[in-house]
Amino acid sequence: MRYTLLLQYPELSPEDLDPEAMRDAMREFDEYAKAVDAAGILASAEVLQPSSLTTTVRRGDDGALLVQDGPFADTKEQLGGTFVIEVDDLDAAIGWAGRAPSIGWGAVEIRPTATRFVAGEWLAS
Repeated sequence: MRYTLLLQYPELSPEDLDPEAMRDAMREFDEYAKAVDAAGILASAEVLQPSSLTTTVRRGDDGALLVQDGPFADTKEQLGGTFVIEVDDLDAAIGWAGRAPSIGWGAVEIRPTATRFVAGEWLAS
């Protein structure tokens, strides 16, 4: 089964980031990504830019596109990255979510994939 691990945690400003802590976190994420890849379950991994660079688009009542700077939800925790994995079941996904380095400072939401677009067509997951 295909799951997306949504890594959510408080965003820190560049001034708040301790360079040594940042290096440690990057090393931990590198090791985690390599472990997921070595297990043969990694479909993709993305680290997102800060939410301040987000643009949200929606359609207004008059049909026009409304474009706003910033994330859809203004919360303390923001989506920081994703891992898409192929594992046997939710228990396995929970196990990998529990190993994500960001679990120490945020939450990991696990969502099963419903469908995905591959090579020009939608596939059930």
